Amino acid sequence: MYRFLLSRQWVILTLLALVLIPTMVELGFWQLHRHEHRVALNRVIADSLAAKPVPAESLTAPGAKVGDDDLYRSVTAKGSFDTSDEVVVRRRTNADEEVGYHVLTPFVLDDGRTLLVNRGWIPADGPSQTAFPEVPAPPGGELTITGRLMQDQTTEDSGIKNLEGLPDRQIMLINSELEADRLGEEVLGGYVDLTDPGPSGGTPEPVPSPEHDAIGPHLAYAWQWWLFAAGVPVGWVVLVRREARERAEEAEQEAGATADAEDTQDTEPAAV
Repeated sequence: MYRFLLSRQWVILTLLALVLIPTMVELGFWQLHRHEHRVALNRVIADSLAAKPVPAESLTAPGAKVGDDDLYRSVTAKGSFDTSDEVVVRRRTNADEEVGYHVLTPFVLDDGRTLLVNRGWIPADGPSQTAFPEVPAPPGGELTITGRLMQDQTTEDSGIKNLEGLPDRQIMLINSELEADRLGEEVLGGYVDLTDPGPSGGTPEPVPSPEHDAIGPHLAYAWQWWLFAAGVPVGWVVLVRREARERAEEAEQEAGATADAEDTQDTEPAAV
């Protein structure tokens, strides 16, 4: 009855099912790992935002990478802004998804080293996308700032690879190594999203606090993949049983037709 399973069509279908099952199981675990990573990141963000500010120099140094546990940690720094080397970061959005720039201003510490400070977002509504936009000045003189410590932006993480041929004083990524080469100074690893002092007149618009409540759909996707994996053998069995039933019915019909033909021949009158 099941000899049809040895046919080319059914061998291919069976092999395909055997490949799909482990693939879907693996995709489910991949989504589960993404869920676990998001939950862990949310915990780090919540802990970092709740922690008391510490000096930025205690968590980073020139050439250092900001650790995952220090991401979004509130830090302080004492020094002054250097607007002569200020740049803007292209293609950045605000909370309303409007496209503009982030304003990146070097902050020179008392010991002469530099901390990169993202002062916030400004709109890209000027007459030119290549000219340096109008940027509100930061507070002058020596002051103490507070902000959230961030990791360097890289081409691998962002997918942005075209970093050359940009307009003057415009960049695509906030990266301490690249800025250290541009400035010719010792630059602390990572950068800071400024939270205090706030901007006068509401601009640049401060970078909003990171979302750390949502966990995303990854766990639901994991269960979906596992249900699909469980459904493959069930579907295979259903198809096999249906094929066997249809073949049995066809065989019965053929046998019935043959019997009817034989009966007809038996009942026909003999030729005289």
